Amino acid sequence: MSSPPLPPPSAIRLKVAHVVTMLELGGAQGNTIHTVRHLDQNHFDAQLWCGRGGFWDANVKADLGQDGRLRFLRWLVRPVRPFSDLLAIIELWVALRRERPAIIHTHSSKAGILGRIAARLAGVPIIIHTFHGFGFNDRQFFLTRWAYVFLERRAAAYCDRLIFVSESNWKIAERLGIGNRARYTLIRSGVPLQRLAEAKLSADRVQARRALTLPDDAEVVITLSAFKPQKNLSDFIEMAALVAAKRPLARFVMIGDGEQRAELEALIAARDLSDRFRLPGWIADPSQTLAAADVFVLTSLWEGLPRALVESMALGVPAVCYQTDGVTDLLSSPDEIRPQGDVKGLSAAVSRLLADPAFGRQTAVAQGARVIRDYDISEMVRQQEMLYLDLARQTHR
Repeated sequence: MSSPPLPPPSAIRLKVAHVVTMLELGGAQGNTIHTVRHLDQNHFDAQLWCGRGGFWDANVKADLGQDGRLRFLRWLVRPVRPFSDLLAIIELWVALRRERPAIIHTHSSKAGILGRIAARLAGVPIIIHTFHGFGFNDRQFFLTRWAYVFLERRAAAYCDRLIFVSESNWKIAERLGIGNRARYTLIRSGVPLQRLAEAKLSADRVQARRALTLPDDAEVVITLSAFKPQKNLSDFIEMAALVAAKRPLARFVMIGDGEQRAELEALIAARDLSDRFRLPGWIADPSQTLAAADVFVLTSLWEGLPRALVESMALGVPAVCYQTDGVTDLLSSPDEIRPQGDVKGLSAAVSRLLADPAFGRQTAVAQGARVIRDYDISEMVRQQEMLYLDLARQTHR
């Protein structure tokens, strides 16, 4: 059942400013860009505001930049820098006072905190934030974690609505007292299910493997991830070492890039796995590359709702992941999900899928059935549209 239709166009279009820290190649950024591009223009004037230096900068300049709906913020940067952060709040405040959007919708931890402060100071009528995961986690020094939780609590108090992409993040926020539960909304991070279904039908498994210089008979294990500590790719490499010792045909692909590339390459070499690994870098549309996979693996320590996992499930690739945040919205059995740090259990689950293709196909069918309408990216946009209109009506009562 789809969302109800939007009301007829009105003479007034709601201006919505989406604010994200940087346009990196990730689910939060990709879905934010998609939302800005696809909000119904009869009802919304959608804009994208972000810091410079992201993977998608040139891409969004080609359309949103030409339409005057893109604003790069000079002082909005990823690292915590008190002076720059103060200037970013001022820069945002000035832009909000000039543009006077009816709604500000923030994404990512840094832009979420600074954007909501600026919006409150500027008197923006409706303030919304989406948690695509949290900037804090249990592995941080307790004072650092406490500081992030405190900031999220303060910023949540400014919000008219808090959106969660996974039930697990909802429960964490509720347990930590972040925001008013009555203002919580679940809108799952979507993927283009129709396009992925078409890609699944048209995917050329042999060609995908040859593009990665993999043998046609290889047993291929893939992950898709930024090369940063959160993604815990050292455990993926340790898992690969255990699987490779038992499966001579096993090959491993890490799609992505980032700050830890040299460190990870050194670890691969130290495990004598260089000939078993492929690191093709970032791939804007990985659907055809995922066609090469026999198993998808995710070793993240924390996530919101991992878009790459949803995509792999929609493409019919069986998945094995560490138990973390949004992963538990999708996977549950011991064959699919292992405790964080259980490299041996992870490798055993991967090896079973490689050794028993029929079991792998059965697992893929069961997992794919869970990727239902709620994970479709078009439905995600529609749910946001309905939320915006509902809040606008409440504001003008």
